[in-house]
This record gives sequence, C-alpha cells and structure tokens, in this order.
Amino acid sequence: MLSIFFRKITCVLSLGISVCLWAQEEELVYDFIPDNTYEEVADRIQCIEGEIPLNFNQRVMAFVDYFSVRNREYTRDIIRRKELFFPIFSETLEKHGLPDELKYLSIVESGLRPNAISRANAVGLWQFISSTGKMYGLRNGWYIDERMDPYEATDAACRHLKDLYRMFDSWELALAAYNCGPGNVRKAIRRSGYKRKFWEIYRYLPRETRSYVPQFVAITYLFNHLDLHNFEDAPQEFTPLWDTVLVSQYFHLETFGNQVGACLEDLLKLNPQIKRGALPEGTRNFALRIPDDLKAEVVSNRKQLYDTASKVGKKELEYLARNTPGSTYGRKKLVYRVRSGDVLGTIARKYHVRISDLRAWNGIRGSMIRIGQRLNIWVLPNYNEQTKKLYTVDLPEAVKNEDKVVVKDGQQIYKVRSGDSLWSISKENNTTIEKLKSVNKLASNMIKPGQSLVIPLK
Repeated sequence: MLSIFFRKITCVLSLGISVCLWAQEEELVYDFIPDNTYEEVADRIQCIEGEIPLNFNQRVMAFVDYFSVRNREYTRDIIRRKELFFPIFSETLEKHGLPDELKYLSIVESGLRPNAISRANAVGLWQFISSTGKMYGLRNGWYIDERMDPYEATDAACRHLKDLYRMFDSWELALAAYNCGPGNVRKAIRRSGYKRKFWEIYRYLPRETRSYVPQFVAITYLFNHLDLHNFEDAPQEFTPLWDTVLVSQYFHLETFGNQVGACLEDLLKLNPQIKRGALPEGTRNFALRIPDDLKAEVVSNRKQLYDTASKVGKKELEYLARNTPGSTYGRKKLVYRVRSGDVLGTIARKYHVRISDLRAWNGIRGSMIRIGQRLNIWVLPNYNEQTKKLYTVDLPEAVKNEDKVVVKDGQQIYKVRSGDSLWSISKENNTTIEKLKSVNKLASNMIKPGQSLVIPLK
C-alpha cells in the first residue's frame, strides 16, 4: 500500500523564531494480511464463549474474508471508533441482562456511525425507523432526533432486542427480526414448515436478512481475533470526559461554544441528536453534554451564557422548521383516504399544505396516488389565541420584506419564495395560472426563488 505522510521540520531562524515546515514524502508501507484458513477460523469460532450461537459455514467465511482482506480500511475505521461506543453498549447490555456480544450488532447496522441514515430512513447507531423508535420512546423532531443519541438509542435497542428474544426464544431469530421485522420471520417460519432455527428458515427470509446474521457472526469472530488478522496497530478514538448542564430554552449551540471556547464539532459529537445546531423554544431540562473542564465556567456564568445563546438564529431556524418541505414542526397528524377524482393538488389545497409536503410525508416520488390509499397529512392546529403564532410566522425583517407583494410603477410585484408554484401564487393573489403566464410572458410553469412576477390586475 502506497501511503502519503508529512514530516514536520522545525527551523530556527537568526531572529530566534521557530518555524514549522511540513515536507511531503512517499513511503511504501507493507500491510501484512495473514493467511487464515477455513479450518482455523472454524476452530476459533467454536472456542468463543458467549450466549449467542455462532454457527460457521461458507457464508460466514465469505464475510470474514470481506472484512479482514477485501475491505480492511473499512474495518480499521470501525476499530478506530469502537472505544467511543463499546463502553456505552457493554454497560447498557449488562443493565438489561443481555449478552455482551450484542454490542457487535451496531457494527452491522451502522458501522458505528451515530448519524448514519439508511435508504429506508433508519437512523443512528442502531438504525431505528421512526415508528419503532417512537415505540421505544425515542423522540424524532425537526430539531432533535434521539435515534442519534448513543445512550438513549442503545437503551431502546436493548429493550427492543429483549422483546424480540421473548417472541422467538432464539437469539439468531431475534437478530433476524431486528433486521426485517418479526412479521417476516414468522412468515419464514410458516413457509419452512414451522422450523425454529435460523439456518432452517434461511432461504425463506428476505435477501438482506440472509446476509445479516452471517455478518454478525463474522464481525463477532473478527473482533475477538483482531491480532490474528493484523489489526492490532489500528489507532483509537476516545470520548473526552464530559458532564451535563440543563437547558430549558431556545439555545444556539455554536454561539454557546464560541463563548466558552468549545469547538462546535466537539459539542455536536457529544450531542449528535441535535440535528440543527440548536435546541428549540419550549425545551425542558435538556441534558446538554459539554467537556468536563468547562463545567465550572458554565455554572458560574450560566445566566449570561444562556442569554447570549438564546438570541442567535432563532427566527431563521423557526422559519426553516415551518417551511422546509416535509416538516411536521408545530403540526398535528391526520390520515386521509384517497377518493375517486383526488389528485395531490386538490388534497394539498383542501388542507392548506404544499404538494412537496404531501410527497415528503408519504414517500411519493411522482404524482401517482390510488383510490383507498392512506396519506399522512400534518396540518396546523385550529386557529385560536393559543395557536395563532403558528399561522403568523415571525420572520426576520429581511425575509419579511422579501416576501411582500410590492407596488412598483403601478404594478403589483411578487417575489417568488422557496416552495412556491404558479398554482399557489395564483390562489394566494386571487388570479389564474394562465393570467400569470400571460402577463409575465412565461413559456412554462417553471419559476425559481427570487424571481419577480407581475400580479395581474383584478
């Protein structure tokens, strides 16, 4: 393997000033990959003590080969991060009375990345989808997603695994159910003639799940024998000592970090569940993790630090929260069943939402919907004294001025906003799409944010 590294050279000038220079060099580094035979790996797996069966076969050996030979850099990357999370996993597993080797499951799920997001929108170290996460108490909002919190998500994963084990009385089947859901495992059991072992129902399981348990076995083996595969020299990352302070207000993380000399990236690593760099208005007793050596300073200057952190970015973030396509911020959910003659446009108009919102909430790529289909729609609560602020978005002045219809040379001019369409503009200004296109000489329905449109006279 040819690696590039930099050598530090320190020079002392005549004025006594030290200058550090970096010289780039190339060096041929030999990465020795031991030759481990099938029989050797089989023998070692049999000697691993644990509660979860580690059945070995050619499928498992293929994954041992993948992680130890063909994709060694990926495995090194995981090894570098294991001390960030394995202590959390082991402590929580012990608290729930679960096998310690379940800590390796997070490697299969996420590669030990707390902000991992799958194509199915499963999130975090333990890859919870939204519904399962909420079932186990993980909040998932626009500002905060507890599926990314290593502590909360690990506790939820332990409770979920415990429930799955109670269902199937088999760790292999519990792992399979964690991946594809208990319904698919029960279906595979029925199709196999009610067999109760993973390898007996293997061919009836979804394709991804057939690889899932063999990967877990391969990773468990490999992390018990890293030295025999020449991985012992991999560097380690460690979580810095931290403490918590309680926050019960809107709180801008970067502003707070700048005041106490903490890097935003470090604060986000300690609090990966904070998705937008801020805690929202209405937050109550959020335990914010901060470097341990900053605790005394924060406690003694809490009022000033918190007050400053409450004044930056609030209006901009609230505007984004309410206007980002698919946002559910400040809204309530209802379920609509599609009727004959319905299209996304008419449904959006009926409930005062955007077509882009309907698509995002329901995973719709085009415009096709079918009769009887159930659509999730997130609507603003009824207008009253308590909820009117949700309707009247408190925008920054720059945004307010940009969004207004202004009169120029006797004409009303509308500045296009993100998410606007000719249909929404025509309805808002009591005109038609055809008139808008005619007055503005538009050849198509395409418009872009910032574009100025003349509003036809009524």
